[in-house]
Amino acid sequence: MKRLKLTLILLLGIGVYNGYAQAPLTLKEALKFALQNNQQLAKTKLDEEMGKFKTQEVRSQALPQVNGNGNYTDNLQLAKSILPGDAIGKPGENIVIGFGVKYGASIGAELNQQIYNQSVFTGLKAAKAGEEYYKLATQQSTEDVIYNVTQLYYQLLITQENLKSLDSNILKLTDLVTVTKSQYDNGLAKKIDLDRIKVNLTNYQTQRVQTLNQYTMQVNNLKKIMGMPLQSAFVIPPSSLKDIESSATAVLQYDDANMEDRTELKLLRKQEELQLFQKKAYQAENYPSLSLFGRYSYSGMSNQWMFAKDPVNSTLWYGTSAIGLSLKIPIFDGFGRRSKVSQADVTLRQLKHTMEDTKLALNTQYENAKLTIRTNITAIHSQKENMELANEVYYSTQNNYRLGLASLTDLLNAETSLADAQNAYNAALLQYRLAELDIIKSKGNLRDLLN
Repeated sequence: MKRLKLTLILLLGIGVYNGYAQAPLTLKEALKFALQNNQQLAKTKLDEEMGKFKTQEVRSQALPQVNGNGNYTDNLQLAKSILPGDAIGKPGENIVIGFGVKYGASIGAELNQQIYNQSVFTGLKAAKAGEEYYKLATQQSTEDVIYNVTQLYYQLLITQENLKSLDSNILKLTDLVTVTKSQYDNGLAKKIDLDRIKVNLTNYQTQRVQTLNQYTMQVNNLKKIMGMPLQSAFVIPPSSLKDIESSATAVLQYDDANMEDRTELKLLRKQEELQLFQKKAYQAENYPSLSLFGRYSYSGMSNQWMFAKDPVNSTLWYGTSAIGLSLKIPIFDGFGRRSKVSQADVTLRQLKHTMEDTKLALNTQYENAKLTIRTNITAIHSQKENMELANEVYYSTQNNYRLGLASLTDLLNAETSLADAQNAYNAALLQYRLAELDIIKSKGNLRDLLN
């Protein structure tokens, strides 16, 4: 049955991969796939599962402990003792007498139950807190996957836009090479003009190859985080300025972020709680412990192998039992427990500093993200207008060049200005997207990207 389920899962997985090869991969689809297949997240979930078993392990110490035992002994040489001969009518002599029998056997069981053991009780509370810590660790790992996938996805979007700009520029220069070559062939243009355009075209083609390689590496990195095989293929749908502007309006409504809700701080607080339990566990080692025990055994002794069928074999069997209380009182351990408690105190103070530093870092990240948002939304509009203007200047200069009213230098300068404007616009888009992602993370709303 398990093998059948595994086969069905694999077939479904192949269908998903083929679906990605045929259809665009949206951010939501990428995130959902990553949360199902990311290897690091899967390991964290196993840690959470292991935490439950650790709680069961600690809980077992508070439950009755029952052990069985058995033995069979062949006393090859019996223990000897010396008795004075006066006892048996031989005054002045020492008599060597063997004690015991050659064979012995016993079988029994022992039960122990903790009645009062502060270390065990503290351990139970710590184990429960440990389960909660592992759940928070899974939550943190989930948020990390969402953040990293989204970040790479945005980078892919911008790199994709850069490739489109390069393709557009290459197409323009290719047409210009064709026109200029025709003019050169007819004696209307200089060879140096044609060569300058070809040099620029080659530079753009080289830049395109480099950008394409960058895009491929970004795609591979995204697949790795998603847990997707490298041979899988997908298409990233483009993003528009209108979408960014609409999301910017919502993002700018964020005034203050409640950092206490951040998973990073929740994890640190849970670590502090666990460390407090550890300190109490060290302190509990100074307390007395009380336990109940019960024992029963059934033993046999014989001078012959007691399981022989010889009728003359005689084995004496008898039972013994006992119940009682066991009290352990720690008195002095060389100040070992006190040193452990002091170490726990230092760790707690370190955690407090870590929490304060983390709060400062999270607030700084949030404020910087808000500043970047405000700066880049303005930059996006400005660079959009600048790019459109540079595009108009380029086509106007190109027409004038063809009419002989502008020099090649003017045309190439206009083309360079257009390329710079396109790159600046795309860079502003990326910076905005990344700042928006940091804002969402600061608000603890990364899971909203799944909706």
